[in-house]
Amino acid sequence: MTSVTEPQSAQVALRRPLSSVASRLLARARKEWSQQQFEAAEQSLISVLALAPDEPDAIRLLGMAAQRLGNHVKAIDCFRRVLALGPEDSDLHMGLGIALFERGEVDDALAHFRRACQLEPASASAWFNLGEALARQAHTEEALAALRHTLELQSAHLSARLSLARAHTSLGQIDAAVSEFREVLRRDPGNAEGWFGLSNLNVIRFHAADAASLQRALSREDLPHRDRELLGFALAKALEGQGDYAQAFEVFRSANASRRRRVKWDAAGEHRRVDAILRGFADETLPPLDSQLGKEVILIVSIPRSGSTLVEHILASHPEVEGANEIKDMTQVIDAETARRKSAFPLWVPDATAEDWQRLGREYLARTARWRLTKPRFTDKSLVTWYLVGAALAMLPAARVIVVRRDPVETCLGCFRQCFSENSGFACDLDEMADYCGDFLRLTRFWLEKYPNQVFDLQYEALVAEPEPVIRRLLDFCNLSFTPACLEFHKTARTVQSLPSAALVRQPLRSDTARSALFGDKLDPLRRRLRKAGVDVGSVSP
Repeated sequence: MTSVTEPQSAQVALRRPLSSVASRLLARARKEWSQQQFEAAEQSLISVLALAPDEPDAIRLLGMAAQRLGNHVKAIDCFRRVLALGPEDSDLHMGLGIALFERGEVDDALAHFRRACQLEPASASAWFNLGEALARQAHTEEALAALRHTLELQSAHLSARLSLARAHTSLGQIDAAVSEFREVLRRDPGNAEGWFGLSNLNVIRFHAADAASLQRALSREDLPHRDRELLGFALAKALEGQGDYAQAFEVFRSANASRRRRVKWDAAGEHRRVDAILRGFADETLPPLDSQLGKEVILIVSIPRSGSTLVEHILASHPEVEGANEIKDMTQVIDAETARRKSAFPLWVPDATAEDWQRLGREYLARTARWRLTKPRFTDKSLVTWYLVGAALAMLPAARVIVVRRDPVETCLGCFRQCFSENSGFACDLDEMADYCGDFLRLTRFWLEKYPNQVFDLQYEALVAEPEPVIRRLLDFCNLSFTPACLEFHKTARTVQSLPSAALVRQPLRSDTARSALFGDKLDPLRRRLRKAGVDVGSVSP
């Protein structure tokens, strides 16, 4: 999303003149803002407001600075205060909408984005923010309309064109997505997001000319780290398309090394967290107050690139199941309880009563009610819920949990080949990826043993080898009747927000997706590390 970039004066009648000191501080804050010194601007604005507590320009700019610094609570407070004085200000509605969206207050955010569009219908920025928010919430058809309107207003709006391409991808409209990504690259040949978007479709093959263009783009000295990494991942896939897997691996390694220097990841801390969860849920579970609570919920847990999007798409092909994609409600409910108790999860688990778990379960169901408006069941496919299976089943004793796993070498390689968000630091280094995989397997084995009637073990390779019997067992586990639509999942029309898989799930199951053999002995260190982590893998070199 794009926020307000220029601090504008609030249109408020009868404003008191500022003192000379406050005026100088406000001028300094504006200069600091223009130089992107947001922390300094924030301090200057706090000083302004100490002298003039109701100065709308200072409050507005403080909200903008807070937004840039990631303090969305403060931004919401500031924007609401100024909006009360100038309710017809489109930019304020946009800024408030962005802050609310980042806080998870989606409905209110969308209302403010729509209001911004009403107030300033010729604003490409307003329509883009609306379209981007709608796309992130899987309101994809409405998002397409808003993004197309953005481009009607401003054809050179590349962010809108990129978002439009991604929206087409999520609907499986791959030709339209390719066309939009290519148009971005026609207008900006070195656009990192455009190249990465094309490569992330995972169904097109780059030509030699594409590889040459990527090499030229990477040769620039002034590339931001993120752009260099995106271009690197795209180039590596182009090299794979030419059969040069050895060089592709080195490019993947270089791009991941750059990411690892920037992202936060504490592998040892994650290992200790899994140990703590195992201890926290080792005792007998409290009997639930309502054994039927959560019967609407199907949780899908996995490591990325293991087939979880495929499993969700199969289930979402059933007439009784809505596929919610990767939602954050479970994590947010647990995080809120952790904050309330002022104790880290899972340390508070032994103190939780049956009443506590029921309260949390009802809160989760209330938060996810929109996924049950047209169908009685829904899938929640969060890639971090594998930590929370014990908590989820204490909250929702009638829920079903599906653990999706794939050959560990293929899983680790798949993650290494994918440029994730900044929150997935485990994927940047194959040693750390192996440790993460080992922790996932030992914790999910524990869940399978502790909750044999509520947790289902689904192996990707078994699904590919014998789709019908595996899908029948899956549906039976979820208390769903068999329907042929689940076998023909690739024909199901729905939004798939996991873009690396969005095109692939529109194809019938393939048995040729394994890639590790193509990289030869380059993956032998990974195999050794997996063995050290207690994971069973194939043979490796000495």
